[in-house]
Amino acid sequence: MRKTWLYIILATIVVTFQYDSNAQKLNTQKFRNKAADPIGKLSDTKKLNWADFLYKTGSYFNAVDYYQQLKANDERNPYYTYQLATCYRFTRDYVPAAHYYAEAYDMGKKIYPLSSYWAGIMFKQQGEYQTAIGYFKKFLADNKKLAPKDRNPLNDDPERYPDPKVLKDKKKLVQIEIDGCIMAMNSIKNPEPYTVINCGPNVNTSYTELAPFPLGDSALLFSTMGRNAVIEANGYDKLNYKEHFLTSHKQAGPVVDSFQWPLPFYDGSSYDENVHVGNGCFSPGGDRFYFTKCSEGDTQVITCQIFVSEFGKNNAGQHWGLPELVPGNVNEPGSSNTMPFVAKVGKKEVLFFSSNRKLQSRGGYDIWYSIIDPRNKSYRRPQNGGKQINTKADEITPYYDSRVNKLYFATNGLKSLGGFDIYSADGGPSRYTNVHNMGYPINSSADELYYIKDPVGKPDAYVVSNRIGSYALKNPTCCNDIWRIQAEPKLVVKGTVKLRKTGELITQSVVKKVDQKGEMDTYNSEDGNFIFNMQRGHAYVLTADKQGYTSSRASVSTMEIKRSDPDDTVEVTIFMDTMKTSFSVSNIYYDYDKSTLRPESVAGLDSVVHFLADNPSLTIEIYSYTDNKGKDEYNLALSQRRAQSVLDYLEKSGINKDRLTAKGFGSKNPHASNATVDGKDNPEGRQLNRRTEFRIISDIPTRRVIYSSDKKGTLDLQQNLHVESEEDDSPAKPGAKEKDEDN
Repeated sequence: MRKTWLYIILATIVVTFQYDSNAQKLNTQKFRNKAADPIGKLSDTKKLNWADFLYKTGSYFNAVDYYQQLKANDERNPYYTYQLATCYRFTRDYVPAAHYYAEAYDMGKKIYPLSSYWAGIMFKQQGEYQTAIGYFKKFLADNKKLAPKDRNPLNDDPERYPDPKVLKDKKKLVQIEIDGCIMAMNSIKNPEPYTVINCGPNVNTSYTELAPFPLGDSALLFSTMGRNAVIEANGYDKLNYKEHFLTSHKQAGPVVDSFQWPLPFYDGSSYDENVHVGNGCFSPGGDRFYFTKCSEGDTQVITCQIFVSEFGKNNAGQHWGLPELVPGNVNEPGSSNTMPFVAKVGKKEVLFFSSNRKLQSRGGYDIWYSIIDPRNKSYRRPQNGGKQINTKADEITPYYDSRVNKLYFATNGLKSLGGFDIYSADGGPSRYTNVHNMGYPINSSADELYYIKDPVGKPDAYVVSNRIGSYALKNPTCCNDIWRIQAEPKLVVKGTVKLRKTGELITQSVVKKVDQKGEMDTYNSEDGNFIFNMQRGHAYVLTADKQGYTSSRASVSTMEIKRSDPDDTVEVTIFMDTMKTSFSVSNIYYDYDKSTLRPESVAGLDSVVHFLADNPSLTIEIYSYTDNKGKDEYNLALSQRRAQSVLDYLEKSGINKDRLTAKGFGSKNPHASNATVDGKDNPEGRQLNRRTEFRIISDIPTRRVIYSSDKKGTLDLQQNLHVESEEDDSPAKPGAKEKDEDN
């Protein structure tokens, strides 16, 4: 069966109560002690009937218990497995849902041809994007043909016998989902400059909070059930069962964006204990309050209507009038109309809302608008927001920012990081351009709804999400919380890659940005220029990669940047050198007649550490030499110990020992004579002969980040750039020398 988004996000409100009311009808009760549950003692046949009854009536949380009991007795039963997966999906418990869909697929992909599709969706919504892509590809491979399966006249389950049109639509959606996974991985690697924090326990509960509406910069209006405990059927408080309005003021103190204990909200005469009340907003002038009343019927279909209350005068003074249904066919009969938002678009006042009406619809729920006539406060016939923003899926929670002429909305019909994502679009109310995913961290692998910005000041905002970190009643992602979006300064580092010798730009290189945790972003530089986003509290090292070259590094720190600081752009230059036969590093010292490195050697060796870290494709040999004082056998052993001490230092500094080889040569291959022409001792010559050299013995292409011409000028995942070089992969063997001294 198909459940609408509105049912799913309110599932935690509805299912527990429905289960209890259905249980009352059957003269049973809810047992906290499962051992005393009479249903658990029934035969598997009767228990299955009860589990299926709970499933069909929408009590997914409770159906899970009985399907689990059935599966324990028959672990390889694909029906129990698939039903469990679907129950977990409807309660937004993504991890077990993905597990059981994958298990159902392994049991028999032909039994449930949609199992790989739903497994992909559930892995995607827990952020396992590569695994999700794998299952999406399995779905495409398994469903190349769209011929209908032979239907069982006793079983018309659409999950087992999907209509070919459904499979065709799913195949189109799968490519969007794959594109969304790729976008998500890129976005997480390069987040937008925002911090997203939970609004805390004075706003959020274990049930669902919805529809934040900032009241200036000091308070927040929202709708909630205001409960943290499971709702009982007997003697429950209707106010606590139904969504209703609360307001919470910000509290002063060291914690930014913390809220006080909420208070009831009665403006607009919106209170109604018999229905779910929410989605409140004021008109631009503040004299009208719009909100919705939503009710669920016996079939669990939730229907909403939009109301408006006006503030005015009468003999008793100024007060809010009684709410009335918004006229002008905004509340079209037979449809659900919800989530109003009123804003100025140019000189016109426009009511935006979401509706599942059929005529002129693009799909499920679409964004609609009605122009308000200021002369008589009438509402023109609603118009569809257009194909630029509406899809065959659902578009909801519209918010229009008149300051920048942008519409913000949630959709599950465009490529996304998870389920519903927040998008923005320029223009309105009927035509839009630059339809843009807001990216991570505003969006996550879960669902994001109800994006709305502060009316004044810095572009901070709110969003509703069931992401990890929400207060949860049943599972970590079951329930929606209101989250605060804090704008961060936009920090950018840009620069050029140049050849050190000539200053010329080096084209077709890959620039790498690595933070203090080792997390790396890459940029394919076509013309020698690059740009990266940065975050506060990081220290970055930037290097470049190109076959036949070695790179220096540039360092940038944002450790001291504060949230209140302005946007900033840092410019750097990365110098590269052609790979030569030798290079020198000064000042590697040992104690006399010993292999112990002296403290003053650290600076020189650290330069080697940086060189190897910045050029991870190189493998080197460490050659150590002595002068000719002493016996040859002794000098050979001493030089080997000295080479090994250098290798040990490099390894301790993070260089993989597989890239290092230590060799001692004693007094062989002197650089200078140990004696003068007249046979006297030559201290300067001996000093030159006591040395350590570094020789590059291979340059392995597979360790390089190879430039990708079809991804030039883009921020790409590192894993997408690890490809074999098609060029000659014979190891380069230029020399690398470094001088040191005995003391």
